[in-house]
Amino acid sequence: MTTQLDAAGGQATAAGGAEDDAAVVLTRVSKFYDDVVAVDDLTLTVRAGEFLSLLGPSGCGKTTTLRMIAGFEQPDTGDILVAGRSVLGVPPHKRHVNTVFQAYALFPHMSVAENVAYGLEQVKTPKGEIKGRVVDALEMVQMRSYANRKPTQLSGGQQQRVALARALVNRPSVLLLDEPLGALDRQLREEMQVELKLLQSRLGISFVFVTHDQGEALSMSDRIAIMREGRIEQLADADTIYSSPASAYVAGFVGQQNFADGTATGQGGVDSEIGPVRTTRETEHGAGQKVRVAVRPEFIELGAEQPAGTSENTVRGTVIGIAHQGETRQFLVDLGEERTLLVRRPTPVAPALEVGDTAWCHWSADHVHVFPAEQPTPTRAPSPTH
Repeated sequence: MTTQLDAAGGQATAAGGAEDDAAVVLTRVSKFYDDVVAVDDLTLTVRAGEFLSLLGPSGCGKTTTLRMIAGFEQPDTGDILVAGRSVLGVPPHKRHVNTVFQAYALFPHMSVAENVAYGLEQVKTPKGEIKGRVVDALEMVQMRSYANRKPTQLSGGQQQRVALARALVNRPSVLLLDEPLGALDRQLREEMQVELKLLQSRLGISFVFVTHDQGEALSMSDRIAIMREGRIEQLADADTIYSSPASAYVAGFVGQQNFADGTATGQGGVDSEIGPVRTTRETEHGAGQKVRVAVRPEFIELGAEQPAGTSENTVRGTVIGIAHQGETRQFLVDLGEERTLLVRRPTPVAPALEVGDTAWCHWSADHVHVFPAEQPTPTRAPSPTH
């Protein structure tokens, strides 16, 4: 079974032909290292001009997938098309792709301009053409005034821009980025996220971006492929990934969730370990089926008084942690029996609760997701400080 998914995260038909606007197409691609399956029967289409992120934890197969597109690794099964042509056996320098790595690998003895020109020289570009293309590439990344400096004279963010210019100067149809922001501090990383997206939009070429950072993926991507054990768990836009996760794994990996196991009672009801829970979302779980329910911290109301009405989707606990996070305030509520609930409220409307206070938590059935219990979720313990 292939793993290409539609925009809502559901199973799509097996890929038989590339999309008309495809920049890259992987069809039933697998990669093995001895008895380890790094990429497992993966089918994926990268559209022309889109920013696609491969998101997942270490070891999920995202970097191996990128390296196979780049040509640094060859698939053991399947096919890879770039611009409509198979690139199986084609060396990296003969593919219409370029790669930017976390380690920028700039030549320290060369100037910025010489670093950018290096790739053009390797493919015998006429000298008269090289200078103009180097200037154009450096202007794209706002580094023309640094052309004569050495990499050691640049900051981390400036070195990253030079690495981008070196990759773009060959005018690839696809730019591959393997966690290129990982070495930068938080503020600079956030600034570069904005710059990367603006650059991609301006150039109109496809970017395939590998990251384990959900914030990076959510902020920049047109679509995100959530990867797990060499397969794609869900492929969709950021809003769909966040608000309509296809599995408990996706729900737990992107953003934070409160999970509770239980048994479906029918018609959207669940008898859960924290009490009766109900969802208005469509569910196929019949009465008696073991399930896992999920609700995000920002969708939970919090107060000192018991809300009027139904007891469903309502629990009582004790505040055991509070974190002030600028525009939001985060509460950790102890429900007893080693169960906790993470609640996040906008600071202007956050209740005046203190550690040790009794707190009532309530959430709308519209925000409850129900998944099969057999789907494991990422280990991510709630914390009031993260």
